[in-house]
Amino acid sequence: MSAKKTILIFCLSFVMFSGFAQVEIIPLWDGDIPNSQKSNEEEVVESTDIVRMSLVQKPTLAVYLPSKRNATGKAVIICPGGGYQYLAYDWEGTDIAKWFNSKGIAAFVLKYRLPNSKSIKVSYEAPLQDAQRAIRLLRSQAAKWGINPNKIGVIGFSAGGHLASTLGTQFDKPNFFKETAIDTISARPDFMALIYPVVTMKPDYTHKGSKQALLGDNPTEALINQYSNELQVTENTPPTFMVHSEDDNAVPIENSLNLYKALKDKGIKTEMHIYPNGGHGYSLALGKGHLQTWTDRLYDWLESLR
Repeated sequence: MSAKKTILIFCLSFVMFSGFAQVEIIPLWDGDIPNSQKSNEEEVVESTDIVRMSLVQKPTLAVYLPSKRNATGKAVIICPGGGYQYLAYDWEGTDIAKWFNSKGIAAFVLKYRLPNSKSIKVSYEAPLQDAQRAIRLLRSQAAKWGINPNKIGVIGFSAGGHLASTLGTQFDKPNFFKETAIDTISARPDFMALIYPVVTMKPDYTHKGSKQALLGDNPTEALINQYSNELQVTENTPPTFMVHSEDDNAVPIENSLNLYKALKDKGIKTEMHIYPNGGHGYSLALGKGHLQTWTDRLYDWLESLR
């Protein structure tokens, strides 16, 4: 075989495998994005030890699918954290999606709008609007991705955990924009997983940076209560899995403890794992000893939902 032919076969093979590795990125909204206005902002992507995205202008879903033979039909929307100021896009997003794929679960990384953007009219409404739209989009196109529309959940980390818990407790919050057919589809997740989540906006235990970014400097008591998700639990809140570390100095463990009690009081199937050490923001916790088994506990719990 000639050298040129060998190089050509190699290049074709590379293109083929690169094609399989491509990730589909789909916009959440067709046409105009609701609750938005024109500004001179541009989206910022910084790549250092992790990829951080800020000033999100066009919310999207990144589609990560397992092989068809491994697919279970389950799907999950992933909400990365970042204090509602940026998104830890790979650390708490795409890396998590790949883990889910290894378990046969389709994963969709949500690039949601952040409330500090000048492109948003009502800042605190935009993240939930994007999360609601994401789950409706998945249900409307479930057949395309080979997923069961009744097995779609949400997972969130830190401030992304606040968004996930807002979706889980306030999925039916009405829209104040012109709806289309897709907006009538249920936005209730079938399960939610909250990893070192911000839950409350109450001053005793909130994460001050997330609260300020979401609600502004002087929010009303009504707004604080609305986004304190331990107060928003109902009998329709989905089964919930939580992970928190006792030594979390950024987001106090009481965020999870108080939500656990609220879920328990409403009879919601709930599982919580408290680790003595770990701090905050550990993603998959690789190399952190016993803490890195939290994903095993999540998988066991997901299997129990069958």
